[in-house]
Amino acid sequence: MSFDFAYDLLRELTEARGVPGYEDAVRAIARREFAEHTDRVRTDAMGNVVGTIEGDSDYSVAVAAHMDEIGFMVRHVTEDGFVKVDPLGGFDPRVLRAQRVTVHGEEDLTGVIGSVPPHTLTEEQREKADAVSDVFIDLGRDAETVEELVGVGDVVTLDQTTTRMGDRITGKALDDRVCLFAAIEAAKRIEGPDVTIHFAATVQEEVGLRGATALGVDIDPDLALALDVTVANDVPQIGDAADAVTKLGEGTAIKLKDASVITSPKVHKRLTAVAETEGIDHQHEVLPAGGTDTAGFQNTAGAKPVGAISIPTRYLHTVTETADGDDIAATIDLLTAFLTSETGEHDYTL
Repeated sequence: MSFDFAYDLLRELTEARGVPGYEDAVRAIARREFAEHTDRVRTDAMGNVVGTIEGDSDYSVAVAAHMDEIGFMVRHVTEDGFVKVDPLGGFDPRVLRAQRVTVHGEEDLTGVIGSVPPHTLTEEQREKADAVSDVFIDLGRDAETVEELVGVGDVVTLDQTTTRMGDRITGKALDDRVCLFAAIEAAKRIEGPDVTIHFAATVQEEVGLRGATALGVDIDPDLALALDVTVANDVPQIGDAADAVTKLGEGTAIKLKDASVITSPKVHKRLTAVAETEGIDHQHEVLPAGGTDTAGFQNTAGAKPVGAISIPTRYLHTVTETADGDDIAATIDLLTAFLTSETGEHDYTL
């Protein structure tokens, strides 16, 4: 894998900070990139960014990838200067111990999620399950200083850089910046399409697909595609191959269902046909849990045909999310081929 795509942009996107409702830094990158590669760009009241490439017909396609990453909001500062938080998105509390974070207060403050050393744990503490409500952040400052710099409502992000790991890429927020990256890369390649294409960088997906649901009304597309990461549980802990969902290195994933949506059969069949015709490595995805922006477009403004393309990713909702470079490239190729071959004349009704 030669990483024959804009790796520096992918790293910039994934290392940017943007929890649900506070996607400002990511939004600035999305606006910058779409302004260069689409005909017009707008931002709505929620913060969704839409870059539109005008087509030769009134038929329109929405392509959505979300900007937000999971994080926290400050809910309390203790009298000793420790910070307690409320989650913004779904965390497995087991992965939070000993993580480094940034608290975005009056200034950006580095902190650590504290963990009591095993030497001093009581038997009761050893047996107690981890919970996000028990998380406390140590900012390494006295209580008075913390009180001055941090308040209820400040947001918290996890710290991690993005790096190459063999032919793979690992870091935080690949969910879903790697798919926003794929959308931007596709927009670069598309000129003079038959249909109008709305590339949407959405907000607040991790807390209920909120941005996409609003866009479903505002854009009201004839066809919608969502881009998101999906589970790749091809790791030693998963004994049953059926539970892997997808595998790294096997190609882009064409979604058939997740917990929020059953994709339109005619849409996922055409995605598959395009992949086969173009010789693009692909696999099919049946995800038993989790939702995506796909559902936000399916019936918000009446029944719509929807599909989704996913990038297989290991270790979702951690700071070590890992994707394969070839799978990313295949996703860009499939999205581009599908959009450039969309004429508005395909019948997706059932």
